[in-house]
Amino acid sequence: MVLCSISSLLPSRHPAHLSRSFSKQPPPLRSPLRRRPWRPSCSLEKMAPAARESRRENGTEEEEEEGEVGPVLRFEMSDFAICNYVSIGIQGRADEVVFEATVRDSKSPLYNSRVVLRELTSVQAQRRGRRALEVLKKLARRLLMYHSYAMQVHGYVAATSDGGSRNFTLVHGYHGSYSLRHWLQLSDWLPTLEATLALDEEGVRRVGDDNVGGPAVTRQLRITRILMRDLLIGVNYLHSHGLAHTQLRLENVHISPIDKHVKVGILGNAVDLYGNSPHNSTMSGTTVRKTLMIAFDMRCVGFMMAKMVLRELMDTSIFIKFKSFLTKGNDPSCLREFLLPILSRGSLSGNAGLQMLDRNWGAGWNLLSLLLATKPSERISCLDALRHPFLCGPKWRIDPSIDVIRWGLGSSTVRMAEDYIYGHHQVYKTQRRRIAYFIELMELLNPQPRRKNWLNFLSGRWRLLYCTGRHIGLTLREPSSRVLIVDAYLTFTRSPDSDEPMFLLSSDISFNVMPTSQWPHNKSGDPGNLHIETSVRVATGRRLYLREEESRSNSVSSQESIARKLSSKKWKGWSTVKEPPFGLPAAKFVAGEIDVSMRFDSSASNPSVARNVLQEVRTQIPPEMFDVSKLVCGTYVDSRLLVLRGVNGSALLFTRSCPIS
Repeated sequence: MVLCSISSLLPSRHPAHLSRSFSKQPPPLRSPLRRRPWRPSCSLEKMAPAARESRRENGTEEEEEEGEVGPVLRFEMSDFAICNYVSIGIQGRADEVVFEATVRDSKSPLYNSRVVLRELTSVQAQRRGRRALEVLKKLARRLLMYHSYAMQVHGYVAATSDGGSRNFTLVHGYHGSYSLRHWLQLSDWLPTLEATLALDEEGVRRVGDDNVGGPAVTRQLRITRILMRDLLIGVNYLHSHGLAHTQLRLENVHISPIDKHVKVGILGNAVDLYGNSPHNSTMSGTTVRKTLMIAFDMRCVGFMMAKMVLRELMDTSIFIKFKSFLTKGNDPSCLREFLLPILSRGSLSGNAGLQMLDRNWGAGWNLLSLLLATKPSERISCLDALRHPFLCGPKWRIDPSIDVIRWGLGSSTVRMAEDYIYGHHQVYKTQRRRIAYFIELMELLNPQPRRKNWLNFLSGRWRLLYCTGRHIGLTLREPSSRVLIVDAYLTFTRSPDSDEPMFLLSSDISFNVMPTSQWPHNKSGDPGNLHIETSVRVATGRRLYLREEESRSNSVSSQESIARKLSSKKWKGWSTVKEPPFGLPAAKFVAGEIDVSMRFDSSASNPSVARNVLQEVRTQIPPEMFDVSKLVCGTYVDSRLLVLRGVNGSALLFTRSCPIS
């Protein structure tokens, strides 16, 4: 027989009941030097199953639950006035019956307050409801944070027996008619949300801003910052209390029009980060569980951010492609390259979401890639996300990490290369110098200088984005064959049979041959493809800069210019460059024999036509893309960008290409 302590059986909310129980038998006086006799004690969880079953049959289980939970209230159905409608944002599952009601009990602290009643019919649903009450007990220590960033659970309705079945109804707060998904699906969602959040000069200071209004992209970015910061604060509140939400979706998040805060959904599926034993947090298994649970929540936050910024992802078909891209193991840092052709399709004035993510040197893409990182251990935490430049306004001073600076340099280089303007004017020359300058800065900050890092990152397909060498197009020439270059790719495939680090390198240039008589408006023509293939061995090398001591009279070398830039106040604190470097580690490429083939879909069978097309393709593309043996070294590589140097010193900038389907 197991003895239980009386204190564990008494409700904690009624101290008067405790005093009445001992009023007839006062405790005997004990000497301070006498040892108290030992008595076995146990909690309610260790009671015999038969005892628990009898208590469940007698209807006393709910009273014990009420006393254990603490801040949870017990209601009767007569305490509510049921409404004859239900808001669209308060959706339920198949095993839930949802009502809106008003508390009409004048003695209740919620008198005249609107609440939501969820009648849970299945066993799983009732388990979620009781779990929400248990979570409330854990979060009761900081009720202010709970009321601000979580959907408030007030209590439950006393169970009634109806035909042998016992119902459980959860009572929680009402936070507006719409969930966040329904807000974003409104045609006028931006001004409506601004009015709901009452964005004035005092409100925008929550995100480091001091301006109201402005262009649509600026207003949307401001709203996104407010919603994301509130969401991250609420999720971090749960994580700091040893809980993971596990059900973060736009449908489970609401915006309260009263306190203007984002409320995360009912915590019926919340799980403990430390399992059943919070004292074993140092064990390896518990640490892995905590990392996985927190990483899962952050991944859900990343999906929510993607839908908030890129509203096209509300379309199920597009979101399936987006999620499939990540499920297949592709690196999230390549999301821009993957989404650019999808989101720009049919957009004449530009995509607002792309503009938001491209602002501040691509900080939005960086945060999105950290939230959706492939490895759970690499995903960003809530606190680090709150300090990220994308979620901080212009009035907050942020000290970015070296990774964020490196990301910003790469994103700025990509944007300048995409906006490249061909011509012979001053803008053209300034733009070329700026892109070359940023590429050299990237080479100085190469995160993967060792050969083993190159072997891990080099495999894959890379799209040529820019070349610092000469550019020859069709605008100012009249060639014999009008060839329009569509895309140029380099593909590195690791050779598994070789003992040395060997790659199969293939260069693919796709082009269209337009008619010579007239220039089509859509620039269509006969398609063709040039394929070059060779084997490349990767070795450790070093790129040496020429010392320009003899010609320093009127010119300054690029290395000295970079060193001056890095020693300025803007870059002070992370750069240790004292003098211009005259050599940087690089990956040396040693090419083998080259095989060239061309496919040209044309009705003309004259060999001279194919010869002219091949000559025109070689004229327009960089020489290193045709004769790949001229690629002598690699100076920068990461998960999304690649910089290779040719024998003549020109730099070729590539971005990792991922297939759409």
